[in-house]
Amino acid sequence: QVQLVESGGGLVQAGGSLTLSCVASGRSVSLSHMAWFRQTSGLERDFVAEIEGPGGATHYADSVKGRFTISRDNAKNTIYLQMNSLKLEDTAIYFCGADPARTSDGRYFVSAWGRGTQVTVSP
Repeated sequence: QVQLVESGGGLVQAGGSLTLSCVASGRSVSLSHMAWFRQTSGLERDFVAEIEGPGGATHYADSVKGRFTISRDNAKNTIYLQMNSLKLEDTAIYFCGADPARTSDGRYFVSAWGRGTQVTVSP
């Protein structure tokens, strides 16, 4: 069973940048399909970005395309989310998920979640 631990969240002003990390244990990220999601209070977790393994193809939600970059460091077994030009609406808890699978109605399921890291964007 893969275990995921996110870090790197914090408070940042609009227009600023943050980099989130997700350290995996029990699974090699180089071979894994991994993704970032985010959740605002009371709502479902929304897909943000994914990186496929082992080819490493990436995909992004339209709302973050051009601003966020997902990447991985195989030696550190870590997935990153570089977030630039942050907006107020990016405020959320960000979660790392393993093996994301999208259903025909647009919902996602994962095999494992981290506990999340809070990102707050201020005016």
